[in-house]
Amino acid sequence: MQAQQRTDRQGRKERRAEGPPYGTIAAMRLFMQTKPAAAEAPRYYQIALQQDLLGGWTLVREWGQQGGRVSLKREVYLERDDALAAFEHARDAQLKRGFHIMFSQGTESPYALG
Repeated sequence: MQAQQRTDRQGRKERRAEGPPYGTIAAMRLFMQTKPAAAEAPRYYQIALQQDLLGGWTLVREWGQQGGRVSLKREVYLERDDALAAFEHARDAQLKRGFHIMFSQGTESPYALG
């Protein structure tokens, strides 16, 4: 890790640690939903990717029917690239199943890395 030097208003030099060389990804989240049927509430699928305190990555998948039971699955990855690949794979699999992205957070792309 390298340190950056900046000068404050009084002319004093500050030293700040720079983040990892690849840059950190803040928590990413996608919320997807199916079109509601006449008699049923819509189904949803939420994917979140966040870095843990030890530098690993946690992919959290949550799915269910709104107002009903919820299922949750967590996967831990040591490498950032593996976690991003799993995030993209989970997203693509649900898009193929007919889910539509309702909300995307944490990336510049509206469809989270796509």
